[in-house]
Amino acid sequence: MQLLHFGYHQAMSCLFPVIIFATLAISKWVEIPFLARYDFILLVLLLVQVAMVKSGLESIDELKVICMFHLIGLAMELYKVHMGSWSYPEFAYSKIGGVPLYSGFMYASVASFMCQVWRRLKMDLTGWPHPFLAITLGAAIYFNFFTHHFIVDFRWWLTAAVFIVFLRTKIYYTVRNTTYTMPLTIAFLLVGFFVWLAENIATFLDAWNYPNQQDVWRMVGLGKLSSWFLLAIISVIIVAQLKVIKAKQTKKHT
Repeated sequence: MQLLHFGYHQAMSCLFPVIIFATLAISKWVEIPFLARYDFILLVLLLVQVAMVKSGLESIDELKVICMFHLIGLAMELYKVHMGSWSYPEFAYSKIGGVPLYSGFMYASVASFMCQVWRRLKMDLTGWPHPFLAITLGAAIYFNFFTHHFIVDFRWWLTAAVFIVFLRTKIYYTVRNTTYTMPLTIAFLLVGFFVWLAENIATFLDAWNYPNQQDVWRMVGLGKLSSWFLLAIISVIIVAQLKVIKAKQTKKHT
């Protein structure tokens, strides 16, 4: 029963990512009249986002976090496509600098999952590092995605820093009436692994293509796990810091 309850809330937390994959699949195999594929995906995801807020599946505060992730992800997409890391080969009216606007929703879907699972499993953290350390590390990880094209790639140094900074941090989550705990770094690894699986599905559905996937689809290399591990850290840092700020504001008003 515990496992079923846990699985249900994980599945509900993945609703937005699942809709993204379904839209990618449908638009790949079914021709959409009057709309370019990327434009169709953008329209569907905008409507879904509105529906989730209107239905109460997502709160206004969660929508703000998702929009933040959308902008952060879109900035990275514009840079990475410009540098030739990957491409979006299909035509669309909603493309800027070779990047379709729907691409930001793929980053936003990670934020949607984080916010949903945090609320549904009543998650909490202990041993959270000083905000200066957490925010500085998160910023360094994010900017390393940009700077490694010109200078040394610091990802392995940053990964080591993650294990040091979050050594004492644990995440608590509640399934029915039982509370469980795990080291936060394990949670980072799990999220990174599942995002890597999602990336393989997305590239198979031509959401985007890496240079070695232009002619035929190939599995995304395991080396990408480190990138998604670091992306998961950025996601958790942003969500956790916003939760801490929100909790302090609520406590102040009460």
